Amino acid sequence: MESHEVAELFDQAVRDLRRATELDEAPDEGWELLCRAADSGHSAVRLAVGHLADPDGVVRAAACDLLGLAGDVHGDDLRAEAAVALISLAANETDPEVQWSIARALGATGDPRALPTLADLAGSPDTDVRFRVAVSLPAVLDDPPAEAGEAVLIELCTDSVPKVREWATFGLGWTSSADGVTVRQALWDRTQDTDPEVRAEGVRGLARRRDPRALPLLRELLAEDEVHRFTFQAAAYLADPSLLPLLNEFDPDAPGVAEALLECDPARRTQRDDAATRILELVHLQRPDLGIALFSERFDLGLNLEVSVRPGAEPSHSWWVDGLLARAGGDPELAARLVIDDLAGTRPRASQPPHRATG
Repeated sequence: MESHEVAELFDQAVRDLRRATELDEAPDEGWELLCRAADSGHSAVRLAVGHLADPDGVVRAAACDLLGLAGDVHGDDLRAEAAVALISLAANETDPEVQWSIARALGATGDPRALPTLADLAGSPDTDVRFRVAVSLPAVLDDPPAEAGEAVLIELCTDSVPKVREWATFGLGWTSSADGVTVRQALWDRTQDTDPEVRAEGVRGLARRRDPRALPLLRELLAEDEVHRFTFQAAAYLADPSLLPLLNEFDPDAPGVAEALLECDPARRTQRDDAATRILELVHLQRPDLGIALFSERFDLGLNLEVSVRPGAEPSHSWWVDGLLARAGGDPELAARLVIDDLAGTRPRASQPPHRATG
């Protein structure tokens, strides 16, 4: 794409965004145009950086959006450059609309250097800016997350606005690997929230840390007329057999129910774990040259099978055992053959779990 084409797309996006701002419409007018401009990579970044000093806030906001998109589309090649430019702008930016776009774009970069900037924006008097920080902050946290990042999310969990509390609780409890007394207390406090979405996130976050305080809360939630899908996820993480009678009242095909039934049933878990061990043994018999191991991630469900091309080397392939067994119709021998096939290059890096905690 030529530079003049990128500029034309940007100018049209600015016009669309200005019209939406004047009419108080959705803030994503012009988004598709900016997405097309972002495909140009370095040309898009150069154009966006050139507009960050524009006296017009609408132009600056669009430039921030373009930086975030370019960094997201082109990965490490552009993310660092985009993040540095956004952080520099944020130091003196006072327009809430632009700050909102800065927060969103920094989340798209995933650059940990953005944390202090997002922490500052979390103190904004503007509800939308705080909301955008709550959404974006988990994307820039390391694993394990820095204490400063945890502190910002914990503070946002007490925000006066429910949607800010909900996303902050989601980021703290479900997206991040943050843990400890302070984190669990923040999640516990949200289990008492007046907003049902926030309450469901608090329970799920506690359950994901296998905190037993979530168990009586789950029993209450499972007995209600309407049950949030997060509640079934929480039940799966607690894996407590006492929840089975309540779970059996639900359609096993409903989202999250089958997983909760599996994890809460000791017999089925044992059967799954035995099948995983059998897969490992069969693969080892056929490929004794490989390094192979079963492990469980602290913040994930089920077991993972990991293979290295030789013992002691970095893992080259991994499988979520539940997904692998599903592909094999529950047959460990067929699952082992699928692993061998994957290693031969027919299905690289198969069967990932439905949730991976990120920091």
